[in-house]
This record gives sequence, structure tokens and C-alpha cells, in this order.
Amino acid sequence: MMPDHFTVIAFYEFKRIKSKFIKYKKQFNNFCNEKNIRGTIILSPEGINGTVAGLNDSINEFSVLLNKFNFNNTEIKYSYTKIMPFYKLKIKLKEEIVPFANKVKNPSKTGKFIKPKDWNNLIKDDSVLVIDVRNKYETKIGRFKNSVDPKTHNFIEFNNFIKSKLSNNKDQNIAMYCTGGIRCEKASAYMLQEGFKNIYQLEGGILKYLEEIDQKNTLWEDECFVFDNRVSVKHDLSTGSYELCKGCKNPISNDDKKSEKYEIGVSCSNCFNKRSKDQKHKSRERQKQIELFKEKGHSYAYDKLNTNQYKKY
Repeated sequence: MMPDHFTVIAFYEFKRIKSKFIKYKKQFNNFCNEKNIRGTIILSPEGINGTVAGLNDSINEFSVLLNKFNFNNTEIKYSYTKIMPFYKLKIKLKEEIVPFANKVKNPSKTGKFIKPKDWNNLIKDDSVLVIDVRNKYETKIGRFKNSVDPKTHNFIEFNNFIKSKLSNNKDQNIAMYCTGGIRCEKASAYMLQEGFKNIYQLEGGILKYLEEIDQKNTLWEDECFVFDNRVSVKHDLSTGSYELCKGCKNPISNDDKKSEKYEIGVSCSNCFNKRSKDQKHKSRERQKQIELFKEKGHSYAYDKLNTNQYKKY
């Protein structure tokens, strides 16, 4: 770990914590504010899910805190970036750590985990149906070769995909993957509950695969969407080439920015015809304020901070 990089960890664990999750919110909030850690943490009666970033020593201490709260089987994925990938800290209390309309009776009864080193051999098998459990805006910027894209807009819609497209595949070998593994755990638990027999999932998700598999041996194509200000990461987990459109929150490429419908901070080709004149006007005014702060050298809420700047906060 280089001193000019932030450490980013994505983590989750399904664990019945009942009402403890309410108490944990305050404790995590106090700790993260003290250690200057930013990111998003979701707590619910079924466990924890989150991505946070900070200086390396602070993140190491955060990992110790997870163990102190008895999150001992937390699946943690590491990456590093020169720019702080979050603007603030958000800790949310939810019914589920990943929403699936409360359809899963036992989230701990999941499909078989496949290590990244064994994943290629599994999905090369023509008899295996490989399914991307992520959403349409994620799959369009990268996926595994020959995988099925369910074209969902949110994870809850994956339930409809299972019913409409997979009802005749209950005896087939099915291999699933997502960003960090959490959605696959929920989806595989639900599919087993519904009578599917042979469900496999990539342990640690795409991020763990990119972390462990050499690029010359990879079956991953293009970049991976991540839920922070990096927007995407490359195979070496460095910051990718995509940005988020401020109008619709969809990832946009350098080619997308060549469109006549793209306007920085306002719209892209995906949302240009969907946003009202009033919405565009408000976005333009907000963008003007940001540019004004930049010109005057003032700090503002959406600053891109390196480690030296961050230490002064």
C-alpha cells in the first residue's frame, strides 16, 4: 500500500443481529467520524453491507472493529485509489442489507461458493448457464464472457427474471456472479428455496476475481462498475474510465460525452429527453456554482481530495 493512496474495502456478512443493528449505527458513526472514514454502511436485522474508504491505518482499525462486533466471516475486498471515492459518510438502517422484497426465508442457505481460481474452469463448461446478477447499467460496461444479462433495473426485478426465464432450468448447473457476492448469496438462497438444484456463485464476486486472477488468464471483459465516485475499476482495480451522468446517475464513457445531448453536470443521451427544462436549469445552476468554487480555489462539498488534502480535514 502506497502512502498516497486511500484504502477502499467492500464487505458484507449475513448474520442475525436482531435489534443490535440499531445500536451499531451509533458506534460505527462515532468510529468513522473519529477516524475520518467515508462511505456507505447498511445495517439490518440480517447483517451488514458496505463500502468505506480512508487512510490505510484507519481502515485496518475498522476491520478490527468489525471483528469486535462479531462480524467474523465478513467477505472483504480491497482496492486502492489516489482520490477519496466518497463525499461523506452514510450509515443506513434497512429491513434487508440488500433488498429482495423479503422473499428469502433463510439467506444463510446459499449456492456452492466457487473460488476465483476455479471460476474459469466452471464457466468454460458449455453445460453451465452463467448469469450476471447485476443491473443493466452495470452489465453494459463489463461482464464475463458468454454470460446472460437479465437486463434488470434493480435487484428486486431479478425475481421476475427467475420466474420468466429460468423456470425450466431447475436441474441445470447455474453459475452466478455480482460485484462483491452479496446479491448472489440472496439470489441463490431464493433459487434453492424455489427448487433449483445446482447453484454456484463466485466467492467474493467480480472484485475478488479481479484482485486474484492475472489479467492474462482472465475471462472478464472491460471494466467493473462500483458504487462510489470511481464509478468503475479496471482489471488491476485502478480507477476506470467511466463517469456518472449527474442527470440520471448512469455510467457514461468518453464516447458518450461526444454526444450532442451530453452536458456536464446536466444530461447525457440516456436522460436528455427524460429530464424537464426545470430539472436541467437547476442542474446548470448547480454546475455553475461548482465551477465558480473551482475558479476561486475554494473547497466545496464535491471536492476530489488526495491523501494530503484529506489529512487536513
